[in-house]
Amino acid sequence: MDDDLVELVVEEARDKMAKAVDHVRSEFSAVRTGRASPALVEHLTVEYYGTPTPLRQIAGFTVPDAMLLVVTPYDKSALGAIEKAIQGSDLGINPSNDGSVIRLAFPPLTEERRKELVKVVRHKAEEGRVAIRNLRRATRHELEAMEKEGSLSTDELDRVEKELEKITHQQVTAVDQLLSHKEKELLEV
Repeated sequence: MDDDLVELVVEEARDKMAKAVDHVRSEFSAVRTGRASPALVEHLTVEYYGTPTPLRQIAGFTVPDAMLLVVTPYDKSALGAIEKAIQGSDLGINPSNDGSVIRLAFPPLTEERRKELVKVVRHKAEEGRVAIRNLRRATRHELEAMEKEGSLSTDELDRVEKELEKITHQQVTAVDQLLSHKEKELLEV
């Protein structure tokens, strides 16, 4: 019986599940609440000298107040491309360009838009839960294969599956907590 291998498989599953939760967290940060945040635009891809480039690599961000985000390109020639990328995004905000910086004024969210965003966030949370469950299933298959080849006893398999179930439950709970926090943030007027 190879305990180290079993622990390695379980630890790998734990790490991948934690990464799935982190992914959900980063997806949530890109969903607009009512406040300006660099997380809303830093992942946008900009056509910069013919190369798709993340906005955070070619511009700096400042938030002078809760409803305004200022994007300052490091290279002024990228201003038009940045403006075009923002207009093409699903933010629904029209950038204002003064020749040196781009200002994004975030209007207060309407009740209807808040409810739409809650649906989007719930969908992203469900995707995260599904990813975690898929990781659990893949790990289970790996463990069952180890049992079939004889490197894991049935009792040990049961113990490890219970541990795996506990880890899965913890990670799904973490996604649910992120979801409830984000919903509260979205519905706050």
